[in-house]
This record gives sequence, C-alpha cells and structure tokens, in this order.
Amino acid sequence: MKDATAGDPITGLKWTRKTCRKIAKELKQKGFQIEHSTVPRLARLSGYSLRTNHKRLSRKQDDRRDQQMLYIENLRKRFSRKKQPKISVDGKKKEKIGQFRNPGRTLRREPLNVLATDFLTDAIGKASLIWRVRHPTK
Repeated sequence: MKDATAGDPITGLKWTRKTCRKIAKELKQKGFQIEHSTVPRLARLSGYSLRTNHKRLSRKQDDRRDQQMLYIENLRKRFSRKKQPKISVDGKKKEKIGQFRNPGRTLRREPLNVLATDFLTDAIGKASLIWRVRHPTK
C-alpha cells in the first residue's frame, strides 16, 4: 500500500488511492482469504469511511470575481427580456492542479480540506481542453 498511500504531514491523516478490489487482490497474494466486498467493512471497523473533500481553505480573493458574475447575469437577463436565444457552452476547460475539490470519495478517517475557491491563480498547473457549444431549441 506504500506506493498508493497519500497523507497530510501536519495532521497525520492518511488515505489510499487503491480500489477495494486492488486491496483484496494484494491481500490474497499475501495469503489472506478476503473478498473485495469485505475491505470497506474492515475499513469502517478501523474508523475509515468514504469521505469527500471539504472546501475550507482559501487564498487571496480576486476583486473582479463579483464583477464578472454580475456581468454574465446582466447579459443573461438582457437576452431573456429581448427573447433572444442564449447559447449554452459546456467547457471541459483546463483542469487546475492543486488542492482543489474533486468529485468522488475515498476511504479515510477525516475529510481532506481543500481550497474553498477554484481560482486559476491558486493552481500549480493545468491540463487539457475540450469545448462543446449547444444552441437551445426554441
């Protein structure tokens, strides 16, 4: 489990990125008789549970963020009043790398605290870009 174990050096909190199936497979290789469905039960008995990240950490606030959101909201309202179509843009923008909230849960004793904001300035780096543009039907 060493290679797939991560943790917080300050709190001592540790977790694994391995799935229950992989953990069970490794335990079987070591001579234990165990099924993958048993791993979560044993983890719960040891004080672990599936946890999501908590948005509690923060860095500096961008003064322009509220202005950007208000501008987008006003544009939307203006187009609605004029009965103009609004274009929906789904963007898998570049993923930010850093202490950001990600969907999913992992077995651990305590939730992992992550940044409360997802500002690009807080990122260590970023990866890939895919866009889809849809026009709403009338």
